[in-house]
Amino acid sequence: MYEGPIQDLIDELAKQPGLGPKGAQRIAFHLLGVENNEIDRLIAALGRVRDDVTFCAECGNVSANRLCRICSDARRDATKICVVEEPKDVHAIERTKEFNGRYHVLGGALDPLSGIGPDQLRIRELLRRLANQEDGVDVSEVIVATDPNTEGEATATYLLRMLKDFPGLSVTRLASGLPMGGDLEFADELTLGRALSGRRALA
Repeated sequence: MYEGPIQDLIDELAKQPGLGPKGAQRIAFHLLGVENNEIDRLIAALGRVRDDVTFCAECGNVSANRLCRICSDARRDATKICVVEEPKDVHAIERTKEFNGRYHVLGGALDPLSGIGPDQLRIRELLRRLANQEDGVDVSEVIVATDPNTEGEATATYLLRMLKDFPGLSVTRLASGLPMGGDLEFADELTLGRALSGRRALA
């Protein structure tokens, strides 16, 4: 245990995801040795996150305005919506440069053991979005891109049940399989089973 402010800083940093006591201590002592202007920039950045960052009124992604840059981009394909769990997933898919549609961020995944049911997620907003096509463009495909784990699978199954009655709407799921450079013997049963069921013909 350290004294006063440094211990307070370590305690606060240790509460952040992915940071344990050792990592928090390392960052705290790093900050202790930097110039004052670096500390000021960090404080200013945290203040802007607190005061200026909001969530897009359309898709739920993080945004500095009422609509995020993706929802306000008329060049995006409004007929396709990719449903993800968290804003960080939007960034991951955008990095691939393979998707030019819109997004819908649920804000998590179904997890009854942790008290997260459909009412805690932005599922109602998705249904409302599909029912009220304000711009006159019909959504033809919803891509469910939840994580390939128990909670993500439960969420995908629930969404399929909710969306199956929308006329002309195709509901698809991201394919999952074996990573490049991986060995079959190290693949878990779910991943290997998915890879088998999602196999395709060689050109």
